Amino acid sequence: MNPKIERITNEIEKLRGKMTAYQNRLRELERQKTELENADIIAAVRGVDVAPDELAAFIRMFRAQQGGAVPNLENTIPADEADPTRQNAENPQNDKEDFA
Repeated sequence: MNPKIERITNEIEKLRGKMTAYQNRLRELERQKTELENADIIAAVRGVDVAPDELAAFIRMFRAQQGGAVPNLENTIPADEADPTRQNAENPQNDKEDFA
């Protein structure tokens, strides 16, 4: 084989090996970054002293103001975690119905 072709072929293989290693490293760094971002988000949400339904309402209101799509977050809270006393505090009509 022509020595120049052989040299170039060797360099190509060497670079392919480096590319694979860099791609693997890039994927690992992206995974770590996502993991850290998720941990920050979780810490921020846990640091806010609001009920899950209040947080969902805030997110819907924020997205509506931003002009983004507003998903239905009502069904994201399991029924056994819902706090009926907070719902009555948010909706005074419920209190009136209880006494009527």
